Amino acid sequence: MKEIQFFNREEQELIDSIEKDQWKSTGDIENWKTLLAQTATNTLTKDQRMNIRITKNDLDGIKLKAMEEGIPYQTLVASIIHKYVTGKLSERIPETV
Repeated sequence: MKEIQFFNREEQELIDSIEKDQWKSTGDIENWKTLLAQTATNTLTKDQRMNIRITKNDLDGIKLKAMEEGIPYQTLVASIIHKYVTGKLSERIPETV
């Protein structure tokens, strides 16, 4: 039987802790799953429409990036907006020449 190769130390520590039965129940798992499912539904539900005007070059660029990612361009725009409002969109620091 081939030995499992782990990608890094953190993964090995997780496997070791599971094998040593160091994990404990979080309590009422069914209520927890219901809460997480509702949170996911609320997060993914798109219930508002927004219309904006942008330049043709910007729209073409967004469509190109979306094609590279393999997702619809509206999904890419929604993702960018979500990352911005949650503080997860970071500005790229230009390289000095």
